[in-house]
Amino acid sequence: MYFYKEDLINMIVPDKPDPAAAKVLQEALGGRFGEMRTMMQFSFQSANFRGKAKPYRDLIRGIFLEEISHVELVQTTINQLLNGSGEEGVGNVGTDGAPLEDAVKEHANPHHYIMGAQSSLPVDAGGNPWTGAYVYSHGNLISDLLDNLVLESTGVLQKSRIYEMSSNKTFRETLAFLIVRDNAHQNAFAKALETLGVDWGKLFPIPNYDINMLTWASIMPNSILD
Repeated sequence: MYFYKEDLINMIVPDKPDPAAAKVLQEALGGRFGEMRTMMQFSFQSANFRGKAKPYRDLIRGIFLEEISHVELVQTTINQLLNGSGEEGVGNVGTDGAPLEDAVKEHANPHHYIMGAQSSLPVDAGGNPWTGAYVYSHGNLISDLLDNLVLESTGVLQKSRIYEMSSNKTFRETLAFLIVRDNAHQNAFAKALETLGVDWGKLFPIPNYDINMLTWASIMPNSILD
C-alpha cells in the first residue's frame, strides 16, 4: 500500500517552453538508465526478496518508493517544457500559420505532439520505447546491490551530460535534484555492500564460491582459471 501526497518531491522552476530540452530529458525518464528503470528494478527486487535480511529489502523498497516520485517529477518537467511550445505568437508559428512548425524544427520529438498531446512519453531521447528487458532482479542480494550501484552511478553520469544540453531553468533544476538523489542512493548501496563483507579491493568473484567445485573446472588448465 502506498500513500500519495499531492506534491512533487521537488519544485519545478518556471522558464520558457523548450521542446528540444524535453526531448533529451526523455532519456532520464525512459532510457536504459532512466527513472522508469530504477523504479521498476527496485520494485521487482523488493517484491521478489525472500531472504531473512529484511533491512536490505527495506533499503531497496524505500528507494523504490522514492523513485516513483522521481518518475512523476520528470514527467511533469517534460510537460512543463512542452507547455506553450505550440501556441500562436512570435517565434511559435510558421509563415503558413502552422502553430507547431517551429517547435518541431527546433530539434523537438514530433511524437510529443503527435502521440503525447504535448506530454511525456515512456521512451528515451531517441524515441525508443521503454522495455522491461532493462530490469534486473538476480535473486542474489550482492548481485542486485551491485547492479543497483552501477545503475545509480551511470544515471548520475548521464544526467550530468544531459544537464549541459540546455540552460533552461526548469530543465536544470530537476536534473540537479535528481543528480543529488542518485548520488545518495549510490552511497547507500555501496554502504549496504560493505556490511555484507564486500571489500572494494577484493570484490570478485560474484557469486562467491569455490570454482574448483564445478566438474568442468577440474579439467581446465590452471592458466585459464587463474
